[in-house]
Amino acid sequence: MDDLRKRFGLLVAAHRRRRGLTQEALAEKADLSVDMISRIEVGGTGARFPVIERLAAALEVDPAEFFTTQSHTDGMRRGPFASLTVRLARMSDAELRWVEGILEAALKPRV
Repeated sequence: MDDLRKRFGLLVAAHRRRRGLTQEALAEKADLSVDMISRIEVGGTGARFPVIERLAAALEVDPAEFFTTQSHTDGMRRGPFASLTVRLARMSDAELRWVEGILEAALKPRV
């Protein structure tokens, strides 16, 4: 369990640095204390799902990126893809089907 906490913390820190945020700025965006951010990043504490969701939203990443087996240098998804992933993860099945239809129409080869 400690290994998972440390890996989780390292990935949170990597995403934070990639976004150019200080621990203080991330704490403010995620509505957490700076102490909590610090303890998470060093693997001193874990995080429950609501905290993980707030961290992911503040960092504009899919929460699953905090649990990858890849290191933060192994091609982490960035930019618009990460933003879209976070937004899509919050949608209902009906909304996702609607978005899928739009994508299929937009990407359909033109003859």
